[in-house]
Amino acid sequence: MSRIPLSALIGLILTAAYFLAAVFASLIAPYGMAEIAGGVWEPMSATHWLGTDSIGRDLLSRMIYGGQVTIFVATAATLVAFTTGALLGFIAAVSGGWVDQVLSRLVDLFMSIPALILALVILSVMPVTLPVLIAVMGLIESTRVFRLARAVAVDIAVMDYVEAARLRGEGLGWVIFREILPNALSPLVAEAGLRFIFMVLFISTLSFLGLGVQPPLADWGGIVKENKDGIVYGVPAALIPAVAIATLAISVNLVADWILNRTTSLKGGRG
Repeated sequence: MSRIPLSALIGLILTAAYFLAAVFASLIAPYGMAEIAGGVWEPMSATHWLGTDSIGRDLLSRMIYGGQVTIFVATAATLVAFTTGALLGFIAAVSGGWVDQVLSRLVDLFMSIPALILALVILSVMPVTLPVLIAVMGLIESTRVFRLARAVAVDIAVMDYVEAARLRGEGLGWVIFREILPNALSPLVAEAGLRFIFMVLFISTLSFLGLGVQPPLADWGGIVKENKDGIVYGVPAALIPAVAIATLAISVNLVADWILNRTTSLKGGRG
């Protein structure tokens, strides 16, 4: 930790700041999520640090609560994607044969449909609640995780220590969780950072299109939608959540890259 690169340190600080703000949103937000605190699109001031939005709500409070919802949904969907995709990818790689073929072809089928279009079709016929959003996003993105997990596990499954475990009579669970998973963590950790950012962009896009987080809840994509008309009048309310999304994406990627390089170098040192 004493030799952490400056870029990774900046990423850690920004990422921690966003997550801490999300966890303690109710304590640090000066106003309620939907509380009318002033006039329409008031400029930045001592009362409203980021100004107000299209109906007079404090934009800083909206950003804090919106970050809480955005980060929660993105984190939960990423966990669903990795739990489902990695497990099925490992099963396909270790089992081989018809199990591998069936799972791989099903994943190819779903990946042939653009993720955003598939999500819009599903959400248009289902109630748009947070659990539904998390499940839909997680299952759609699990196809990408499946491909990575399977590709990594196929290479590991032919190693001598995996063959030795099979010869000892170890079951599928042992091989996956004790032999393959520990040796597949590096690429999966790097992919987790990317998937999290894709989830943030995914939920923000869905909310901007009206099929994401529904009022009275707020998220950063929804805040952009609510204030997009202000851009014509030079009001920056729609640009602030866009900057938040961009800085969160950059900071998480910096941390993920550092973790990947660190785990890779540690393995190289052991070898």
